Amino acid sequence: MNNSTMSSGSGTTRTFEFGRTHVVRPRGNHQATIVWLHGLGDKGSSWSQLLETLPLQNWICPTAPTRPVAIFGGYPCTAWFDVGDLSGDDPDDLEGLDASAAHVANMLSTEPANIKLGIGGFSMGAATALYSATCYISGKYGTETYIQTLRNQMEGAIREVRRAASFPILLCHGLGDDVVAYEHGERSAHALNSVGFQNLTFRTFNGLGHYKIPEETDEVCNWLTARLGLQGSRS
Repeated sequence: MNNSTMSSGSGTTRTFEFGRTHVVRPRGNHQATIVWLHGLGDKGSSWSQLLETLPLQNWICPTAPTRPVAIFGGYPCTAWFDVGDLSGDDPDDLEGLDASAAHVANMLSTEPANIKLGIGGFSMGAATALYSATCYISGKYGTETYIQTLRNQMEGAIREVRRAASFPILLCHGLGDDVVAYEHGERSAHALNSVGFQNLTFRTFNGLGHYKIPEETDEVCNWLTARLGLQGSRS
């Protein structure tokens, strides 16, 4: 297990204890490393079993801290950050987000210079991956220097780092999702695009609920292969 400590604006310090990390080694030539973040209440091992079938990347599947989650009435479960509802109106848990983004950055910091890097995830993991990407673009981690909403963070990053315009992002959402409404996916894509993330693909899956299907997995793998310039094919 790994710990991450974050200081809040009030001067208090919170320690986040991350669970077990599962690593899936590539069956072919190691060309890329992808950190894949699970959804609320899940764990890294659930996704590592699926990703074992994909040969080209080194997949790192961490497990979020177990913590009380407001949407479950304070019941503890694995979560990358606290969430009160899915409307998007609640204040962001920036301490939790920053701790998770810093954890992702730490895992990727030891990769060789010739290895291509990426971050992805499902549901809450996808939201955390997007937040981590904006931290990467801005070069800022930690609430002491960056206490803003996710949208404000992206806007700050664009002002500081023009490379966001070419930063590749893939968002996938199912029209039948009854947990995180499709409109939230559209809103996320629009927000990212409006602050300068022009190299963004938003993929809609008709009838897809809050789960994964082979067609979506194929979409992600084909996108990664094309965007990262990976040599070889899936077997």
